[in-house]
Amino acid sequence: MSQTPLPPPPPPQWVVALNSPMPRPSKAASSIPDPPGFSSSRGGKQRQQQQQQATAKKPEDTDALKMKKAWEIAIAPSKQIPMNAIMMYMSGNSLQIFSIMMVMMLFKGPIQGLINTNAAFAKYETESTHSRLLGVKIVYMLMQLLLLALGIWKVNAMGLLPTTRSDWLAWESERQPLEHAHFAFR
Repeated sequence: MSQTPLPPPPPPQWVVALNSPMPRPSKAASSIPDPPGFSSSRGGKQRQQQQQQATAKKPEDTDALKMKKAWEIAIAPSKQIPMNAIMMYMSGNSLQIFSIMMVMMLFKGPIQGLINTNAAFAKYETESTHSRLLGVKIVYMLMQLLLLALGIWKVNAMGLLPTTRSDWLAWESERQPLEHAHFAFR
């Protein structure tokens, strides 16, 4: 009694699909344009015309995109104002290491932002966007100054700003009396 070996089972469908070549696209699928950057042999003249039109529009489109991104960067500090205000309010007005560190970080960010204003917008500056970026930079600096004002409010709330007369006693001179009273005891 000899048994004949069973043939191996057929491979799964995904193995067959992986090893078979891709089917040719139908004529209906050829009406769909190729994605940007895709190069195929068909439609060479048409593609060249589209590329020439795209390069003709490119500087204006690029400048518009650069200005849009520059405005996003200019407005970004304003998104930090509510978060920082809540954090400053919640940290309290007592002099503790936590509240002092929070205030120091609040001052550090805007000061660095003001110093690096030109560097933040350097990659968006071209000859055509140079004059338009001035307004963007001013808005960016105003947003940074608002963050600094928030820090100054917090320092004042903590009692660290010299705003009362008693804070300046070291610089006041001694009062000279206008009259002297002499008492004689008998």
